[in-house]
Amino acid sequence: MTRSRVVSNPVWRNILLFLMVFGPGLIVMEADNDAGAVSTYTQAGAQYGLHLLWVLLLLLPITYFCQEMVARLGIATGKGHAAMIYQRFGKWWGHFSLFDLQLLNLFTLVTEFAGISLALQRMGVVPQISVPTAAIGLIILVITGSYLRWERVTILLCLLDITWVVFSVLVHPGVEAVARNTFIPSVPRGGITTDLIFLVIAIVGTTIAPWQLFFQQSCVADKRLRFKDLKFARLDTFIGACFTVIVAGGMMIVGYVMYLHHLNYEDPAQMAVMIAPFMGNAVKNGVLLLMVNAAVLGATAVSLSSAWAYSEVRGWKNSLQIPFRSAPKFYLLYSAAVLLAASIVLIPNAPLQTIIIGVQVLAGLMLPSAIIFLQLLLNDKELLGEEFVNKRWNNTINWIIIIMLFILSIALAVQVMLPGLLPG
Repeated sequence: MTRSRVVSNPVWRNILLFLMVFGPGLIVMEADNDAGAVSTYTQAGAQYGLHLLWVLLLLLPITYFCQEMVARLGIATGKGHAAMIYQRFGKWWGHFSLFDLQLLNLFTLVTEFAGISLALQRMGVVPQISVPTAAIGLIILVITGSYLRWERVTILLCLLDITWVVFSVLVHPGVEAVARNTFIPSVPRGGITTDLIFLVIAIVGTTIAPWQLFFQQSCVADKRLRFKDLKFARLDTFIGACFTVIVAGGMMIVGYVMYLHHLNYEDPAQMAVMIAPFMGNAVKNGVLLLMVNAAVLGATAVSLSSAWAYSEVRGWKNSLQIPFRSAPKFYLLYSAAVLLAASIVLIPNAPLQTIIIGVQVLAGLMLPSAIIFLQLLLNDKELLGEEFVNKRWNNTINWIIIIMLFILSIALAVQVMLPGLLPG
């Protein structure tokens, strides 16, 4: 088929247009299956077996609706989320959202490098080598001045996560059991406990993170998508949401091995070693490498969301489309965030567990306010016009989501800060 016939064929033309738009939705969703997500989902499987698979299915429409609004706003304004908050709500709220984002992202980056360190230590690589190497690789990936190259590499890393699904099949959980626990909500043996509620809230917090809102809008703006691309941007986001939930389910089922054999562990790297007698060394090493992949994906997305947001507010050039010499402050800010987080992980006896708890609390406190800003912006007819502003049904769904997330986020923050408040 010649190129002209391909372009004139409406089916092939739509496929080509979709491939041009494809990327931000998948990346923002799958990058949130980071080191913290691996820990949370595998723990859910190890602690409760397959009983919490239905929570992931419930989160599918929530993640889509939140990120669809971000994509729509990025296309409408051509600006990032931080810039729009400053423009529409003033400096005070702008400073509030930006400070929270930068602090939360730094702590999240530390957890990503901690995940890299833990995983590669189990493969015989000391942190003094693994952490700096990962940091340098992340910097090189971004500072080349090619958005397309960065996007292609990152999409490839996202697609590698399908290996979690392959490993989950090797567990032999049973198709009927997986389907039943996915589509029919159930309560694990022992009933509803504080630990169960805490883990469900943690799954929600892991699946939807504040940095995702800032990242996707900046990514869409950087890619220069327009309203004619909106239907494909929505499809990209929906595919990303589905892919992420499927991979998360794979992680939960891999953790199910620990549940079957009544084994306890402290972190996913230790879990990978402990499942080796049941699934083989290839799976053990595969899980460890997937941990590294998850952390790398999370690190590049989180650090870019910080660099984009701060640069937008300061009026600096901030695009992956331009080389380092044209946007030195943007690239240096990204590099500084990566290097600082990596350095913290290498500090002897660094309080990594305290930082991980801090990430949960900050994310819990920031998420509702971030989504409220987004909801208000999506009802601004000056920005979006009558056609693309939120419809009444859209607002109803979104406010229900916001209220649910607010309750869950506050509950998570209270439980982390005051663990003895409720009975175990």
